[in-house]
Amino acid sequence: MFSPSSLLSLSSPYVVLVLVSCFNGGFSSSSSVPTKIGNGYRLIFAEETTDGGFIGHLQVKQKNTIYGPDVPLLQLYVKHETEDRLRVHITDAEKQRWEVPYNLLPRDQPPALKQTIGRSRKNPITVSEIAGSELIFSYTADPFSFAVKRKSNGQTLFNSSSYGSDSFGEMVFKDQYLEISTQLPKDASLYGLGENTQPHGIKLYPNDPYTLYTTDVSAINLNTDLYGSHPVYMDLRNVGGEPYAHAVLLLNSNGMDVFYRGDSLTYKVIGGVFDFYFFSGPTPLGVVDQYTSFIGRPAPMPYWSLGFHQCRWGYHNLSVVEDVVENYKKAQIPLDVIWNDDDHMDGHKDFTLNPMNYPRPKLLAFLDKIHSIGMKYIVIIDPGIGVNSSYGVYQRGIANDVFIKYDGEPYLAQVWPGAVNFPDFLNPKTVAWWGDEIRRFHELVPVDGLWIDMNEASNFCSGKCTIPKGKICPSGTGPGWICCLDCKNITKTRWDDPPYKINASGLQVPIGFKTIATSAVHYNGVLEYDAHSLYGFSQAIATHKALQGLEGKRPFILSRSTYVGSGRYAAHWTGDNKGTWEDLKYSITTVMNFGIFGVPMVGADICGFYPAPTEELCNRWIEVGAFYPFSRDHANYYSPRQELYQWESVTKSAQNALGMRYKLLPYLYTLNYMAHTSGAPIARPLLFSFPAYKECYGLSTQFLLGSSLMVSPVLEQGKTSVKALFPPGSWYSVFDMTETIVSKGQYFTLDAPLNVVNVHLYQNTILPMQQGGMISKEARMTPFTLIVTFPAGASEAQAKGNLYLDNDELPEMKLGNGYSTYVDLYATVKEGSVKIWSEVQEGKFALDQGWKIEKVTVLGLGGSVDTSGLEINGSPVANGASNVELSSVEQIHLQDDDEDGQGKKKSLMVQISGLNLYVGKNFDMSMKMGAQG
Repeated sequence: MFSPSSLLSLSSPYVVLVLVSCFNGGFSSSSSVPTKIGNGYRLIFAEETTDGGFIGHLQVKQKNTIYGPDVPLLQLYVKHETEDRLRVHITDAEKQRWEVPYNLLPRDQPPALKQTIGRSRKNPITVSEIAGSELIFSYTADPFSFAVKRKSNGQTLFNSSSYGSDSFGEMVFKDQYLEISTQLPKDASLYGLGENTQPHGIKLYPNDPYTLYTTDVSAINLNTDLYGSHPVYMDLRNVGGEPYAHAVLLLNSNGMDVFYRGDSLTYKVIGGVFDFYFFSGPTPLGVVDQYTSFIGRPAPMPYWSLGFHQCRWGYHNLSVVEDVVENYKKAQIPLDVIWNDDDHMDGHKDFTLNPMNYPRPKLLAFLDKIHSIGMKYIVIIDPGIGVNSSYGVYQRGIANDVFIKYDGEPYLAQVWPGAVNFPDFLNPKTVAWWGDEIRRFHELVPVDGLWIDMNEASNFCSGKCTIPKGKICPSGTGPGWICCLDCKNITKTRWDDPPYKINASGLQVPIGFKTIATSAVHYNGVLEYDAHSLYGFSQAIATHKALQGLEGKRPFILSRSTYVGSGRYAAHWTGDNKGTWEDLKYSITTVMNFGIFGVPMVGADICGFYPAPTEELCNRWIEVGAFYPFSRDHANYYSPRQELYQWESVTKSAQNALGMRYKLLPYLYTLNYMAHTSGAPIARPLLFSFPAYKECYGLSTQFLLGSSLMVSPVLEQGKTSVKALFPPGSWYSVFDMTETIVSKGQYFTLDAPLNVVNVHLYQNTILPMQQGGMISKEARMTPFTLIVTFPAGASEAQAKGNLYLDNDELPEMKLGNGYSTYVDLYATVKEGSVKIWSEVQEGKFALDQGWKIEKVTVLGLGGSVDTSGLEINGSPVANGASNVELSSVEQIHLQDDDEDGQGKKKSLMVQISGLNLYVGKNFDMSMKMGAQG
């Protein structure tokens, strides 16, 4: 939804200029020398712990008062928690400090703080190291620093020593200011540290600002702290042609600035502890696997959620929504889910219906109609609960004491309903009350999922507010986001006005600006100052629990604000973007970043949220958006209508691109399963499949779905071709499988007229597809085709693929419950023979559904086909007998500008159609190839 911050930032070039100026002035520009604070700590005590870890105590060397007094004594705890994960935890040795709650993000507790501390030893420790299976932790005692190395090659991954460095000083640990740095090799490629809109693409860019603090500010603002906080980065290095990736997570929810200078990285954090986790990789996929194993695997998504979604703020009544659904049907554009922003609500109040515009009997009849064909309905919920004595949700909230407090009273803010209180999702009573309100609403309206927005949390006012006497607030005229409460700034506490100013909103605004006052209090005395960036995460957990408890179905939740671990509960969209070519381009980077963050179900508002896209841009955006993991068209109240059927040309592009998406649904659903079991991103950068190929390290204009399906869209106005990078190997167009590209690792210029998007499948792959349809429920029941790809003309090669199928209403996405089937697919070409076979686990579910493979297409074969040499399940099959037909066509090889075409291998596309193979049963087939001509 539109926000006041979005409106304020419409003059984005000015905002960006100010942002960069503030940030560099507040710390250092690339040319100036940063301030060094203090002389660090020294290790005064160290011993092994009973759990196989290492504990030490650090004493401050020289006290100073910059940003407050030093914490005099720290506790260091180090443990190799798994073969590939190392933890380094540093906190106050004498007082408990704020940490991300262990019940929100389950993990091992470090040892209890020591009451008696030895302050001297006869044999002071100088240097030591603790080796695990993959990583080595080493430290220097005075001044204390630590390093993490890769055991296999001795490479230093993290080194906090400032020795010889002009760009940073020693570790600093104060109550409201923590600083630590690492040296980095200049050729390391870093990814992550979000959420922000990165104009330079997916690779972190030296001296760009990276501030982490959940904020409702439009995604059009570049290099600004946006809706989520993800203090994790992946580091990819190419050592003599060998790629090595690792990741570093600083598990801390306080606001922070991260300064990346190319040869170093510095954290400046305004509270909490240092709780570092190092993940050894060494592949990018391995990194995300290890990371999500720790923070929580991505949530299983229902099958329908991978279909296309349509939303708009401004569907004023139910008849408009009905027309939208009908118009998609008439235009023959697939649609699975229709959404309401707050138009359905009574006075913008959560869990209500507008009796005039969305009368319940008519809405229920509409839902019966769409549910009967498999369509779904989702509505928005904002966290702010309207202060209204006749509003049952508010009454029950007050009775259960569920709201965040300020001076002992519920903290008063303003959002769409006017004056609101914010539920405190750290309070168990709030979680129970929230679940009950969702249950009550579901009885009123059987929605299929919930969209939790404005949960950074967003506030139209700042400070301590009261409801004005003698005037209506909001008035009902003019924009609803203008603050109309009577408010006073709060600067009286160090929580509202901390000594170090992070670069909040890119302008160093106060950290309580347009959000909950940071001296407000949560359950058990927790300060908003500490818990701020966890608000959307804690709401997602409570919402997930509520939805799962309703009917025992798999929940679908879309959340704007996210934190480390949010992907376990929710999908995400990239927030308030703009209908510009730049925003289209930026969306690819943000989507790929969230795959690394463990939130793979992600997409941007297709065609832009505001103000209005051009027809050409909307064409190109649906050609990208059809391949976002989460694919939704959404627009602002004040924008013209932009459903895909509004333009004839966009209708054609949507039919083409979404038509392909719906054929690929079994592949996308299998990728969702792989994400849930191994963390593997659905949409990912090319470096995930080609980590040794340095040319793709910064590539942000193309992306992969899974390991081998590459999307190369047009991202510039007026272009009818696209220059795309093809890593070495054979690539096949999924729209025309006779079209082949054999690359040595180079750019190719591809034709891309207005209604065409280029999507290519890599060699050595088996891709399961179906025949598509207008809705996922019907598309899911069509026959399967398997696409098998070999390197073009190869005489010996293999290909692999997989397929996961289940009852997608079940909460768990797993094998072993009788309602799922998993199929491994294999193919080889060798000695003139092609073999294709499957190995099925738990085939009963697929057999019960009657799923069949009707066609197999093999790409890249050399030679000719012996039509008499086809065998299926051990029996010879004559061409044309029993409906089975075998045909072949020569493939077209696209040349690049430098290629002379000499010595090029020919290749064939071979199709075997008329098959009747059950997906739930093992099959094998083989065919003979003749000599290459």
